[in-house]
Amino acid sequence: MKRALILALLLGAVGAGAQERVAIGAWSIDRTEVTIAQFARYAAATGVLTEAEREGGGFEYEAGWQRRAGWTWRTPDGVPPASAQLPAVHLTHAEAAAYCRWAGGRLPTAAEWLSAAYTEQRSAPPAPWVRGRSYPWPTGDSPAGANTRGPDPWPRAAPAGQTRAGVNGLHDMGANVWEWAADARGGERRTLGGSWWYGPEQMQADVQAWKPAGFYAVYIGFRCAYDADARP
Repeated sequence: MKRALILALLLGAVGAGAQERVAIGAWSIDRTEVTIAQFARYAAATGVLTEAEREGGGFEYEAGWQRRAGWTWRTPDGVPPASAQLPAVHLTHAEAAAYCRWAGGRLPTAAEWLSAAYTEQRSAPPAPWVRGRSYPWPTGDSPAGANTRGPDPWPRAAPAGQTRAGVNGLHDMGANVWEWAADARGGERRTLGGSWWYGPEQMQADVQAWKPAGFYAVYIGFRCAYDADARP
């Protein structure tokens, strides 16, 4: 009953519809990380039950990885979320990829993600952005405005669109939550961008962060990429 009530509340949340996309040449990418509200729409349509739900909860790091009872994409911290616009987390790589397929897209490759995160490609970007310039941070010339463990308004994850828009007008390509990419290394998959748990150093392009494909935690979310012929 509690699970059904939470789902009903999430489906009624503002922003439960289609994700806004940003064109990056011949493909596009979600402007923000996939939210709880958006994943709720997918769950209602497909009846999917995630691994974190089946196993009783996802993971948080505290002197080692700890399973947290009741922590799932619906309730990332074990209680009804303050906003359904928070990123959907506690999802395996396969679960994130399945959502993207349902939405008409796919997980981005690391090369695509890095291009979108650091190189301004809009035809007429607003100041101070410069078309064709590659920046040291997804937020521009400094990591200011990202949701890291440093001083900022968000003690944990921030809702979609609340942090400063960065390169290509994208939000949270640096920090907030790690994002799954399509790249594989044996049984591992690459994650990019860092999270609110870390300082800004994890936001840099040369960070190599790989996680078991079947892992799920409060720090890992995702966004989708779309080929030119993908439905809006």
